[in-house]
Amino acid sequence: MIRCVLFDLDGTLVHFEYDDFLDEYFKAITKAIGKIIEPEHFAEALMATTEVMIGNTDSSRKISEVFLDDFFQRVDVSEDILMPAFEDFYRNEFTELRDTLGIKPHPKAREMIEFLINEGYDVIIATNSVFPIEAIEERMRWGDILGFPYKLITCYDTMHFCKPNPKYYEEILKITQYKPEECLMVGNNVDEDIIAGILGMKTYLVDDFLLDSETNNYKPDFRNDFNGLIEFVLAGNIQTL
Repeated sequence: MIRCVLFDLDGTLVHFEYDDFLDEYFKAITKAIGKIIEPEHFAEALMATTEVMIGNTDSSRKISEVFLDDFFQRVDVSEDILMPAFEDFYRNEFTELRDTLGIKPHPKAREMIEFLINEGYDVIIATNSVFPIEAIEERMRWGDILGFPYKLITCYDTMHFCKPNPKYYEEILKITQYKPEECLMVGNNVDEDIIAGILGMKTYLVDDFLLDSETNNYKPDFRNDFNGLIEFVLAGNIQTL
């Protein structure tokens, strides 16, 4: 029986092309932090550190600690100066990306989340944990799904692993004390989201903004566009899984 539904965020609950988002994000943060660090050097350091975060296998360090340890070895500006600049960016320039990308919430996304919670399911925002909570909550605001009593919102302050590492999902199970067969993972990225199926979770591929590669063998249990997912949920079909 499914008791918990995990949702990917970007390209799933919040509708945009992830590559477009990353492109605009890197432009914006490089412009903002480029006032302190030479922009090209900053961009190279941030991208390199992001790869280190994604590849982390050290269960003793949260992803935020991996970021700090690696990034500040690559730049010659102190943490005391740069971290407030990051925080200012997420409070200001980052919020403007919504308009830059023309993002509008799906009219029934909030209704779907509310339905699940009212039906007694726990809901997790299982977005990749390379961002601080401020950046994740802002994107949730873009999708009009902020403010619900989520069981967990994964971010770099709470998680020790990133997608597509299966240990990311193992950690969610450990935190929430759910068994894999009690969980449904919903996402648009086959490599990062549908991989949850190897642990025994049911998986639902939302293919409006599909991200896939030819190197995986992950097959979802269910597949449809976002409107089809909403119909699936609101019809109570999760109760039959």
